[in-house]
Amino acid sequence: MGRSRYKFIYPDQPHFMTLTVQGWLPVFTRPESVDILLQSFRFLMNEGLRIHAWVVLENHLHLIAQSQQLDNDIARFKSFTARQLLGYLQQRKATTLLNQLQQLKLAHKTDRQSQLWQEGVHPEWIGSSDMMRQKIEYIHQNPVKRGYVDHAEHWRYSSARDYAGSEGLLPVDKSWWSE
Repeated sequence: MGRSRYKFIYPDQPHFMTLTVQGWLPVFTRPESVDILLQSFRFLMNEGLRIHAWVVLENHLHLIAQSQQLDNDIARFKSFTARQLLGYLQQRKATTLLNQLQQLKLAHKTDRQSQLWQEGVHPEWIGSSDMMRQKIEYIHQNPVKRGYVDHAEHWRYSSARDYAGSEGLLPVDKSWWSE
């Protein structure tokens, strides 16, 4: 996947990932843009993707997921959502963001005019329950540390609600977890 030195060690096991918008541009500031991500996750979940934890902020998302071909599923996710989000930005006439994404496109990306996602996702294999708990805590505390909410479960675009006993926006696989 891309030119990253990070690799999916065991593509069928849980990995922590970060997907970042080029230039850390704030693309996910409206419910409609986040919904594109969530719809794509739902589609992939119907094909076997298991999401253990997630959070979306204005310019990146963190995720713990697994599938039989996680590297392939994430590549499909990034490709599909990039096309959909660029179309959404064009529809909204978000010319400033679109121009910035054109300027930030890497030179070797000759097959496109813009680049939404940074290359790679920096996957980290989750090799233990302790590591899983640590990464989930990090994911859920991201909006709190940024000062967006006081409690993780108050952030709408996160799996923190699922772990707090409520229902979130995406079904979360907590089969690894014992309360």
